[in-house]
Amino acid sequence: MVLEARGVTKRYGHVTALDGVSFAVAKGTCAALVGESGSGKTTLLRTFNRMVDPDAGSVHVSGRDAATLDPVALRRSIGYAEQVGGLLPHWTILRNVSLVPWLLGSPGGEESARRALDRVTLPAEEFGSRLPRELSGGQRQRAALARALAGGSAILLLDEPFGALDAITRVDVRGTFAALRKELGLTTLLVTHDLHEAFDLADQVVVLRAGRVEQAGAPDDVRSAPETPYVGELLAKAGVA
Repeated sequence: MVLEARGVTKRYGHVTALDGVSFAVAKGTCAALVGESGSGKTTLLRTFNRMVDPDAGSVHVSGRDAATLDPVALRRSIGYAEQVGGLLPHWTILRNVSLVPWLLGSPGGEESARRALDRVTLPAEEFGSRLPRELSGGQRQRAALARALAGGSAILLLDEPFGALDAITRVDVRGTFAALRKELGLTTLLVTHDLHEAFDLADQVVVLRAGRVEQAGAPDDVRSAPETPYVGELLAKAGVA
């Protein structure tokens, strides 16, 4: 298993964001974290790059306890993209995408960034010199995905990466991601509020409710055999039951 949570608990004051969460993501697969707002999806995702440290339990990345790893080095070794993209507004797209290779001291950092931009169909010759504000929403998300790939990591953490896009653009960027994941053999943890997206893209769906795992399994298994009334209701409301 490349990513594994073992009894992870996180509290913010009197609020329990995660309550004994356990699940694992196998190499080269995609797991989707789904659930209503406040269910703990983003908090759980961020434990894997130590943007959040659990109060109890442990998180393992490639078999190593994340608590024993330097958080800065860990973050640079894992691709990460969020809904707003996180691109630096006064940097060109090529410089944005080159950020992680530069931080890692990679000698071919700019070339890695150019390859990553090519992979997301934003060739550097055309888009590399532009600023983020000069790109469409879909293009900015592609650039954010390229930045997550440019460091050469085989692990991606994606926090609602397609949520801010219009329906047509969202389908297009999702298709790019799905093709890249298979081509590069990426291990991916995806946070999404869109159950259709989760069932289309993921090999495993993890349903969270109030910081606990209600059910985790292959999409067909979750769809055909909800283990709790809450999971059945969630699927029915989303129209994927």
